[in-house]
Amino acid sequence: MAMSTKKKSEYALSSAISKGDVWTKLSMIVMGAGLFGHKQKVKGVIVLLFEMAFIVYMVLQGGARLAALPGLGTETQGKVWNEAKQIYEYTQGDNSLLILLYGVVTCFVIAAIIVLWVLQMKQSYKCQKLMENGRPVPTWKEDMKSLLNGNLHITLMTLPCLGILIFNIVPLVFMICMAFTTYSKEDDHLQLFDWNGLTQFGRVLNMNGNVGRQFWHVLAWTLVWAFFATFLNYILGMILAMVINRKDTKGKGFWRFCFVLSIAVPQFVSLMIMNTMLQPNGAVNVILQNLGLISEPLPFFQNATWARVTIILINLWVGIPYTMLQVTGILQNIPVELYEAAKMDGAGPVTIFFKITLPYMLFVTTPYLITSFCGNINNFNVIYLLSGGGPTYVGDTAGQTDLLVTWLYKLTIDQQYYNIGAVIGILTFVILTIVTLVTYRHSKSYKDEGAFS
Repeated sequence: MAMSTKKKSEYALSSAISKGDVWTKLSMIVMGAGLFGHKQKVKGVIVLLFEMAFIVYMVLQGGARLAALPGLGTETQGKVWNEAKQIYEYTQGDNSLLILLYGVVTCFVIAAIIVLWVLQMKQSYKCQKLMENGRPVPTWKEDMKSLLNGNLHITLMTLPCLGILIFNIVPLVFMICMAFTTYSKEDDHLQLFDWNGLTQFGRVLNMNGNVGRQFWHVLAWTLVWAFFATFLNYILGMILAMVINRKDTKGKGFWRFCFVLSIAVPQFVSLMIMNTMLQPNGAVNVILQNLGLISEPLPFFQNATWARVTIILINLWVGIPYTMLQVTGILQNIPVELYEAAKMDGAGPVTIFFKITLPYMLFVTTPYLITSFCGNINNFNVIYLLSGGGPTYVGDTAGQTDLLVTWLYKLTIDQQYYNIGAVIGILTFVILTIVTLVTYRHSKSYKDEGAFS
């Protein structure tokens, strides 16, 4: 460990700048020069080509895109009367969305060239030290062979990391930037918009405003929903698995097959069928009315309380089989000696459950519970396909059963409040991060990994 730290500090950037030879110092301006001068000519040429490509990009496009980023455009779309054609012609104005996108991409390109500059400086200095100590500098072929041997992790991880950067990190930064703009259909700020700082955050967090009132309402329901959807599924799924797993239960395979069969049906099909059956003129209300049990249709999705209870119950029907399968294998791995010792001490079924089964299950499945809780906060399918987030009051953008994720969808796709939607996305990420880190770091799965080993 100490040798590794010493080696890293020996080839640090500060050492390369202060102790580097002429070739290494030249690399500060002409990237790749140090590699070229230290017998790694192919690498040096490739790095130099990257620098040249960067300079060309910045001169032709990158500089202008970076300069336009602070203002996000100023020229609006115009309308000019053409005397010859006797028609109005529209002049193209600035597109703030493209300016923001290209500006963000340019910032990432600059960051990438900075990283490359640091790496080539350190590599140049490393080659310099090897030559000073009379040791051979790796050739291009040796470097390529190392990518299939000692540096195989670099080969395997490069493409996935690039994919995460391009398809996750860049869009995420782009979305975060939207939260600080006026980009929405309000005042027609879709084509040309500007920065407005923390204004949208203030609107969302202000409990006295319409948007803020809806945010806190949706957040409260989201947390309540996630709690019940996670822990009711977990407890009831565990009980079901224990019942099937009992020695006295006959036909264990048949009962497991029944629940696995319910999983085989695509979830969205089940949810859409349930939505149709629970409508005022759906099968459930029609049957109950024909039997004389009710005089008018039950408001399964028309009343806020009814809708929330209905969604939680249907989610149990959809989710319990998954939990049962997750728990079954773990139950079978609990040491039988623990149960036998507890019975010899006179413990009953309830005591055994709370003292042995539940603690063991919680220890093993805490990461699964955290994942389920976060997944239920973002459970778009159940809410959107069952109730559509409704019922929705007049003047509100969020319904009474909307989660943050379904409200975010409505704000962006349906209503074009992109800036507010970006704020909701950021706050959702912050909430999930806090819940995940705090819960896991305070769990026994994290603090005492070897407790049940």
